[in-house]
Amino acid sequence: MLARMRAGRLVSLLMILQRRDRVTAAELAVELEVSERTVLRDIDELSGAGVPVYAKRGRGGGFAILEGYRVDLHGVAPSRTSERRPGPRRRGAVLISPEGRRLAAILGALQPLRVRRAVPPDSDGWLEATFRLESHEAAAIELLSLSPHVRVLEPPRLRQEVLTRLAGGLEANTAPGTGEGRRTSSS
Repeated sequence: MLARMRAGRLVSLLMILQRRDRVTAAELAVELEVSERTVLRDIDELSGAGVPVYAKRGRGGGFAILEGYRVDLHGVAPSRTSERRPGPRRRGAVLISPEGRRLAAILGALQPLRVRRAVPPDSDGWLEATFRLESHEAAAIELLSLSPHVRVLEPPRLRQEVLTRLAGGLEANTAPGTGEGRRTSSS
């Protein structure tokens, strides 16, 4: 029951942030009927899930979502546990740069992306994160769209799929007839 309440609050928070340009933690706390500390934890949770939330400090500041980012929540029905596929959910693990997290949020790639808080970032800000792995093929395409800002940690089969697709792309683009000598009729 508590998990459902929190999920509902996160959805409400996301909808408020999408509707308004900037909202302070105090305003969100009043609107959501929780403490400011809870709002800050929820903002952190949204950010960890890949929603590009940022804070602006000072007068006129508050929380906002990156311009252009939208999640369509209309018509989304709550899922029932009986509708889920049997067995454990598969997850992939990656190292991702700060720029990679921004790109993943903008592109909607590797969602939901969850940062492993127990593992501190390295000196360049790269973080360890996990994401839902529906298929190795689809995940490989998303990972390549984030290259060079992401490195696959797990599973090994996904790493191999990325390498195979990368090698295929390199081969296709270095094959004879794809270089400077080939021109279109409009050149």
